[in-house]
Amino acid sequence: MWCCRLSHLHGRLQNLLSRGVTCSAFQQPNFKSLFPLAIRWHHTASKSLNCAWQQHEDHFELQYANTVMRFDYVWLRDHCRSASCYNSKTHQRSLDTASVDLCIKPKTIRLDETTLFFTWPDGHVTKYDLDWLVKNSYEGQKQKVIQPRILWNAEIYQQAQVPSVDFQSFLETNDGLKNFLQNFLLYGIAFVENVPPTQEHTEKLAERISLIRETIYGRMWYFTSDFSRGDTAYTKLALDRHTDTAYFQEPCGYNNYDRAVINTVPYDVVHRWYTAHRTLTVELRRPENEFWVKLKPGRVLFIDNWRVLHGRESFTGYRQLCGCYLTRDDVLNTARLLGLQA
Repeated sequence: MWCCRLSHLHGRLQNLLSRGVTCSAFQQPNFKSLFPLAIRWHHTASKSLNCAWQQHEDHFELQYANTVMRFDYVWLRDHCRSASCYNSKTHQRSLDTASVDLCIKPKTIRLDETTLFFTWPDGHVTKYDLDWLVKNSYEGQKQKVIQPRILWNAEIYQQAQVPSVDFQSFLETNDGLKNFLQNFLLYGIAFVENVPPTQEHTEKLAERISLIRETIYGRMWYFTSDFSRGDTAYTKLALDRHTDTAYFQEPCGYNNYDRAVINTVPYDVVHRWYTAHRTLTVELRRPENEFWVKLKPGRVLFIDNWRVLHGRESFTGYRQLCGCYLTRDDVLNTARLLGLQA
């Protein structure tokens, strides 16, 4: 049996900006002299479309789909999807961005049904579908719904009663795999049950969602308590909350055990680091932020090292454990292939 401690710390900061435009601003006597280009709103003929646009001196403003969007003119020229600027088969650009005049402005702008046409000084025409602009605008991206992440502690996770996924369903059906990945993206941990307790089956399970990452520990690691390995993980001692491979150039996250000597910052900066470390440690060690799991043969646990820290209590007796590291890009790519907004 192996007791695993999982500590979750995850924050989200929402920065909401609003901008008000008063009608009186358009009635100032000298306002037109400040902006040589047209400042009036251009509305579509179709009221059902509910679209309006305005050409400013330094940007293009579009109101559509309940969204106010602002586009830089260089951006509009650079993202042209015409055959001479973009290869629609390879989805790669042909236009040299460095060749675009940084002061470029369209000569004319017109709207035809749901397509905007920009004619540039050299005569080149760029056209954009309104829905494409919404999808790819900065303002549209801020409203984009991504796969939700749940900020949880032990009580929240236990009350959610998140179901595990069966081994055969995980391997043989997309629904089983998708359910697993939904849980994994929501909480940063997910379980698979009824796995034959062998290294080969654990490896097969991992390969279902990702390439296995080769490390200094090999492709798959499989071990019992062996202090000769020179690593606390191979002992029977307790392990505090941590993530793995913090000493890699591309580490999974934070690991208090593997910290090198801090010798590259002055004393006043390092003292601030210790203050921050103490604040983080106190939060991680709160009992309500710990979720204890007793693993048994046949139960496999996946952990997102970017969201969830893990550890264990000390133990006696004999223990065997196998596992591996996965490439994060491939896990997220598998989720996207199944329709999840990972």
